Amino acid sequence: MSTQPKQVLLLGGTGRTGGRVLQQLLERGVSVRAIVRSPHKLPAAIARNRLLTVIESSVSELADEDLARYIDGCDAVISCLGHHTTNLSGIFGKPRDLVAEATARVCRAIETLRPEHPVKFVLMSSVSVNRPNRLDSRRGGLERAVLWTMRGVVPPAKDNQRAADFLCGRVGTNDRFVQWVAVRPDTLCDGEVCEYELHHGLVDGLFKPGKTYDFMRVRRYWIALSVLLAIGSLILLFYLEQVLL
Repeated sequence: MSTQPKQVLLLGGTGRTGGRVLQQLLERGVSVRAIVRSPHKLPAAIARNRLLTVIESSVSELADEDLARYIDGCDAVISCLGHHTTNLSGIFGKPRDLVAEATARVCRAIETLRPEHPVKFVLMSSVSVNRPNRLDSRRGGLERAVLWTMRGVVPPAKDNQRAADFLCGRVGTNDRFVQWVAVRPDTLCDGEVCEYELHHGLVDGLFKPGKTYDFMRVRRYWIALSVLLAIGSLILLFYLEQVLL
């Protein structure tokens, strides 16, 4: 019996990761409904694929009943939504709750449909996200402190954590209608599909994310940004305290 889904709803199908997911699904013969804001970003060959149905809209702009209608009949929903972290407007601009809000709305829509068989929900998360109850045994106190700072000053980090917390706390592992997984990719790089491994928990630490230079540079950028912002916040609070006193 094949476990491959027949119909998938994809969110964020024009992003760097979402685009690869879309391509892989179509190559495997899976019918895809893709909700995208900018259909023109889809490669021409993919846009013409008979297995693809393009829905031009932002997830946040869809009415609840429309979102449920697009989910109806799907075996799985894959969310590759994310923030543009290459510029300040993408990091600090709105919407700041893109991932968490979409996650909650998708799960509520599935529960409203009450499907006969559970719908699989796959969330592309981040290695910066913590599992609840300190289940990430490889994550020490220093890493947790850095990530706590990031979530306080970098909106995308907080958004990703809130999405995972919703799945863990509100949906749980025994929901009748939603079976979910939050994928926390570590070393991502451009290129063809290569071998990979799946692990239940973290393998690498935050300060030693892997061997890919570009990824390490990005990770160090995030750490440096969070530390600088934390220092700036402390200086600002100290200054305001002196002025008010």
